[in-house]
Amino acid sequence: MTVDSAPRRTYSYLGPAGTFTEAALAQVAEARDQIWRPVRNVGEALADVVEGRSDAAMIAIENSIDGGVSTAQDALATTPGLRIVGEYLVRVNFVLVARPGTRLEDVSLVAAHPVAYAQCLRWLTAHLPEHAHLPAASNVASAVGIIDGVSEAQAAIAPPGILEHYDLELLAEEIGDNTNAVTRFVLVSRTVAPPAPTGADKTSLIAELPDDHPGALLELLEQFSTRGINLSLIESRPIGDELGRYRFVIDADGHIEDERMADALLGLRRFSPKVTYLGSYPRADRAIVRYPDRYSDDVFVEARDWLRALISGEPEA
Repeated sequence: MTVDSAPRRTYSYLGPAGTFTEAALAQVAEARDQIWRPVRNVGEALADVVEGRSDAAMIAIENSIDGGVSTAQDALATTPGLRIVGEYLVRVNFVLVARPGTRLEDVSLVAAHPVAYAQCLRWLTAHLPEHAHLPAASNVASAVGIIDGVSEAQAAIAPPGILEHYDLELLAEEIGDNTNAVTRFVLVSRTVAPPAPTGADKTSLIAELPDDHPGALLELLEQFSTRGINLSLIESRPIGDELGRYRFVIDADGHIEDERMADALLGLRRFSPKVTYLGSYPRADRAIVRYPDRYSDDVFVEARDWLRALISGEPEA
């Protein structure tokens, strides 16, 4: 008797092979030996999930140098039915590659995505002071164009993973100007219940202000500060319907099942005309979330029991 194996899962990621997004997906244990579907942009990756072509998608959400990835934030804000189920960190550095046989002194034109080029400019100025820049659509496309012969550049700035997939000459490595650069990626699935709290969790959400008045943003932030919740990210993004209207992308330390977080979300729901809960999930760094004892779950539970007793007429102890 044979037993059918479980169907393979499909994961969408920004392709082609060799991107930093692929490196993030490689960290997902349950994605190994499954189907990896390369896509061209964040919108396509999330559409794959919503429309059922993929079980999950890996997307970049934040960079330690450039901040939040606005296209990803806006897509999550406007695409219903999604949940973040995990986050992954990828160290970002670059290599300079060329067709086999090319030497560094042969290079006068460098293909690179504009963001990658800006992050390598000091190295390029020092080692190729007379070079020119040829913009590329992506970090991998810069190298693929050289291989295919469609690029006039002699070299390209690309992720280190490119060398695992293409026959290229490595001219230099670790050419990024900031050796501590890191990109944060999130794995997004269709709406599911959040995983159980681990004590080292993060909750992501997007909230809008009810109207434009002095102190409105402070009122939003107080929903978290008065409950002892630290915010590791808060960024504004235009809603787009008129000037001066913004939504706020928020990462808060803790899990929705934590009493303080649940209480904060209830307060936020009463305050904001629109709150989009994106998910609670383990932090990539697995750092335990610390908070004062007065914000422990027991304190919130005791306060609710105290109020319930007052309402029921029980004598105070």
